[in-house]
Amino acid sequence: MTKCNSQITTLFIIIALACAVVPAFSIEESEAKSLWDTCVVKITPKCALDIIAVVFENATISDSCCHELVQEGKVCHDTLIKYIADRPTLIAQETQYLKKRDDLWNRCVSISTTA
Repeated sequence: MTKCNSQITTLFIIIALACAVVPAFSIEESEAKSLWDTCVVKITPKCALDIIAVVFENATISDSCCHELVQEGKVCHDTLIKYIADRPTLIAQETQYLKKRDDLWNRCVSISTTA
C-alpha cells in the first residue's frame, strides 16, 4: 500500500511540475493548462507510472495500459515524456528516452488496433 501511495504521489508531482513548465514547449500558458487538464483525465495514475517506468527504466506495460495510452493521445504522451527527459539529470540520455517513447507509442498503437 505504501508503494502505491508513493507512486501516486510521484505521479502528481510530475504532473504539477509539467503544468508549470509545459510553456517551454512553445505552447501558450492557457493552452498548456488545457492540454494537461485534458490529458490527466484520460489515464489512470498506475498506467501513467507504468508508462514512465517503460521509458525511463526497463519495465513492461500491460495491454490495458497501452489502450489507455492510445486514448490519452500522442500529443499528451510526447509532451509528458519530453518534459521529463529534459530534466538536467536525464538530458544526457534524452535521445534514448525519446526513442523509447516512440517505440512504446508504436507498440501500443499496434496492440490497440488488433484488439
